[in-house]
Amino acid sequence: MSVGENKYVALTTFTKDGRRKNCPVWIVDLGEGQVGFTTESTSWKAKRIMNTPAVELIASNSRGEPLEGHDMVQGTARIAHGDEYRSVEKEVKKKYGIQFMLIVGFGRLTRFLRRKENSSCGVVITIDAVSY
Repeated sequence: MSVGENKYVALTTFTKDGRRKNCPVWIVDLGEGQVGFTTESTSWKAKRIMNTPAVELIASNSRGEPLEGHDMVQGTARIAHGDEYRSVEKEVKKKYGIQFMLIVGFGRLTRFLRRKENSSCGVVITIDAVSY
């Protein structure tokens, strides 16, 4: 099973000084050795990816605890905006359906109440060839 076929993965990003930071994310297979997810462009994971694009992924539960029998894969992440973001978002909507719509709706309500602009972005990860 490819990492993009899982419901959740534990994403490991790295701080400027090399410390590991883990969090669970929904993941979609984008084909051609790439996976992706959506997040707020102001999230810590997006900021860490902009500074250090190396990431690690492993199948996990919703709390980010790795599942037994799955291997960790490494990759290089980048932030996606515009059409590429919309393409990732479309795949996430297709895979997660009503769950995704509820999260997006809640996010829109929160931004409206706080009078903040939508700052969503996509994260596209190219899986290292040795990880396949």
